[in-house]
Amino acid sequence: MRPVRFVALGDSLTEGVGDRVGDGWRGWAALLAGGLCGETGEAVEFTNLAVSGSQTRDVLERQLPAGLALRPDLVSVVVGVNDTLRCTFDIHAVATRLDTVYGSLTRQGAVLLTACLPDPGAILGLPGALARPLARRQQAINTVVHALSTRYGAVHLHASEGAWLTDRALWSADRLHPGERGHRQLAARFHALLAQSGLATGAPPSVEPEFPAPSKAAGLWWLATAGTGWVARRCTDLLPQLLALAADEMRHRARGTSARLDLRAAAAVSAALAAVSVAERQPGAA
Repeated sequence: MRPVRFVALGDSLTEGVGDRVGDGWRGWAALLAGGLCGETGEAVEFTNLAVSGSQTRDVLERQLPAGLALRPDLVSVVVGVNDTLRCTFDIHAVATRLDTVYGSLTRQGAVLLTACLPDPGAILGLPGALARPLARRQQAINTVVHALSTRYGAVHLHASEGAWLTDRALWSADRLHPGERGHRQLAARFHALLAQSGLATGAPPSVEPEFPAPSKAAGLWWLATAGTGWVARRCTDLLPQLLALAADEMRHRARGTSARLDLRAAAAVSAALAAVSVAERQPGAA
């Protein structure tokens, strides 16, 4: 029997950042791959195409062609947080790209794995006026992902909420990526969903870590080294717009009209989903 082909697309979460093994990253997708088939089943060929920093545009333009060439039986597409952290955020473009990626993979016959993701502002502990615009953006992406996952029959994981978000033992020193425990929990939750559908017959990934959790010293070291670079990049890209969004947020709160921002975001999501639905119905649409 030919091996089961599992291909992972996405950003640093799927690349495995936070779950270091040796000189590289492992991550939830690699952990999941080990439990897809039992001892008497087919072997699993796992290819991780995810790249740290990727946005939906990168998945569409760079990772999708490589993924299609591998003709996967199972493919994960978990992406979107980096889109919320850019001044170029556009929910219409995000919806169009994800619709193309999901559609291309499922039309080739692959089983699709997707996930709603947590709000980065809340995870980083940003002040409310700064966190709310990011939360609104992530909620918009999650709504799009959820709707398109239903459209394409994806195995969908709700990872945007729950106690795991506030359990610091599950997160790495950078406070933005899961640590080993967090990656293991994601892998186990994906495995449970696949097992319910008969798509995973091997033993579920263990949720118990192999390595100790990062210390407070490790967190401080990250902030003093890699963290400073991360903050600097965000300051030149996201921060100016985020400050403007925060100022708009505070103006609306002062006037008691904050609900308008939520309504505006909801309307944009509805329009984005309607647009991809119309495109799908048009003659000759891919």
